[in-house]
Amino acid sequence: MAITDNAKAYHEKMFPDCVSDFLRTDPEFIERFDNFAFDEVVNSDDLDDKTRFMAILATLIGCQGIDEYRNILPASFNFGVTYIEAKEIVYQAVAYLGIGRIFPFLKVTNEVLEKLGAELPLEGQATTTAENRLEGGIQAQVDIFGEGMREFYKSGAEETIHINRWLADNCFGDYYTRKGLDCKQREMITFCFLSAQGGCEPQLTAHATANMRIGNDKNFLIKIVSQCLPYIGYPRSLNAIACINSAEKSMK
Repeated sequence: MAITDNAKAYHEKMFPDCVSDFLRTDPEFIERFDNFAFDEVVNSDDLDDKTRFMAILATLIGCQGIDEYRNILPASFNFGVTYIEAKEIVYQAVAYLGIGRIFPFLKVTNEVLEKLGAELPLEGQATTTAENRLEGGIQAQVDIFGEGMREFYKSGAEETIHINRWLADNCFGDYYTRKGLDCKQREMITFCFLSAQGGCEPQLTAHATANMRIGNDKNFLIKIVSQCLPYIGYPRSLNAIACINSAEKSMK
């Protein structure tokens, strides 16, 4: 066995003129991984490269793969991901993983962008203000999950009702209302954050439902899981597929 021509070509597009030292230290492993990830997997469906790399970036954030993220981020720009889109993926991840886990990714993103010549800060993408972020967040929730979310921010036990309000004004009002990514892309990366970190199956099922509700259908989500499998492994990928199937059943 040797690294296939397809895998070599894809690797070259990702990392132009870069020869991995792993070819010297771990040639058998690299042969199998590259043939799988960069030939068998990428050629298993018709998902476009840009969407694939947006999903991979979100997945690497979700699984805390900071070293691989550092490698994949500049590669993603060779497949159409923009600097603003990459930043928006990181920003939105804060709502789902918290700043404690996202801070290193924000630092790495800034380091990579400045190394590539980007002038920071990038163009602002906010569309809400302190005065209307709740209203904007509520509308985003309704657009994604349905009219039943209109009054959700007022619901819940007295001691936790503030969390539901924060979901509306912070998670959705501060992040989902931003430009740079559209609603379908934001739900797709949220699905990736949740599937990659594990232990969030109820939320993952809810967001699988939301994805399908706004047009990211079951087949699309399975393609996303398939393309991210080399980066998070089989257990979490199979859990994600189970959540997709559960979400589909709940919609019938």
